[in-house]
Amino acid sequence: MIVVGITGASGVIYGVRLLEVLKKLNIKTSLVISDAAKTVIKEELNITLDSIINLASEYYEFKDLTASINSGSFKFDSVVIVPCSMKTVSSIATGFASNTITRVADVALKEHRKLILVPRETPLRSIHLENMLKISNEGAVILPAMPGFYQKPETLNDQIDFVVGKILDSLKIDNNLYTRWK
Repeated sequence: MIVVGITGASGVIYGVRLLEVLKKLNIKTSLVISDAAKTVIKEELNITLDSIINLASEYYEFKDLTASINSGSFKFDSVVIVPCSMKTVSSIATGFASNTITRVADVALKEHRKLILVPRETPLRSIHLENMLKISNEGAVILPAMPGFYQKPETLNDQIDFVVGKILDSLKIDNNLYTRWK
């Protein structure tokens, strides 16, 4: 089980594409979408919220601190927050688990499960970098949405798949979403 959190940073397409690929691979997912992400989805994508929710095996409300995924006794393998806003990074770095996404990230860290954050912000302030370093020092993977160009992308989808392929690599899930360096 992979928990996918989509927060209010630009780049919600990365989270949607990750859900599409995981569903195609028959990997169970739990999904949480922040309130800010719902606004960004309306601005950036031409799809409904329900169509995104239907990509997941389970859906949890953003402010439901009683959600089963918020307990260390709930069995999940990893958490991917994609895109990950700097507000979410800050909350995780300081242990301020005030919503379902930050709480499940807190659980992942305390239970030593995989946590991958995909920040999509530029430029970065020193405090952003310090917060990411704090989280990295606890074992999380910081995987910025920085597409590579050595595979000679021809479309925006090629660049999106590069980042999603890197997420899958970090989860140790075989994929051929991008051309690897030879």
